[in-house]
Amino acid sequence: MSTVAEKLRQAREAQHLTVHQVADITKIRTDHIRALEEGNYDVFSAEVYIRGFVRAYGTLLKLDVKELMEALDEELKQTEKFSEPPSLTDQQKGPLDFLMLQFSKIDWRKGAVVLGALVVIGVVLIIISMVRNQTSRDPIGELPPGVYQPSQTNTGETLPVPVPRRP
Repeated sequence: MSTVAEKLRQAREAQHLTVHQVADITKIRTDHIRALEEGNYDVFSAEVYIRGFVRAYGTLLKLDVKELMEALDEELKQTEKFSEPPSLTDQQKGPLDFLMLQFSKIDWRKGAVVLGALVVIGVVLIIISMVRNQTSRDPIGELPPGVYQPSQTNTGETLPVPVPRRP
């Protein structure tokens, strides 16, 4: 039984296509096409790239993609790097991860409206408290009776009334 790499290379050669032509058509790099045809899957960083490239390459060559993908699955199970799917839960989740998850759940359109309403309410409350504190108060009115005594010294705020001269 031939491998996926052999099937891809034989189909390409049967259609008289070069690696560069396949790369131009599929937009896959030539070194990746060569790696697929050699069965060198360690070149790829993740299994998803291998699957996508084989699917695109097989479609171009008009091969049975379903059969090709099943054969690829069997081959990948035998490799050390791609025999098991990568673990996604190795890292501990911290408080920042939890916070970012909660922020991602927020509907920001509604959140912006609520935040805007809170800002408006806060501004109104501040203005009301400032107006209440700024009402004109009589500073003498707060003193008990008999405590207020006007100053007897001339502070220079008023001038003495001039006395008319006698002839």
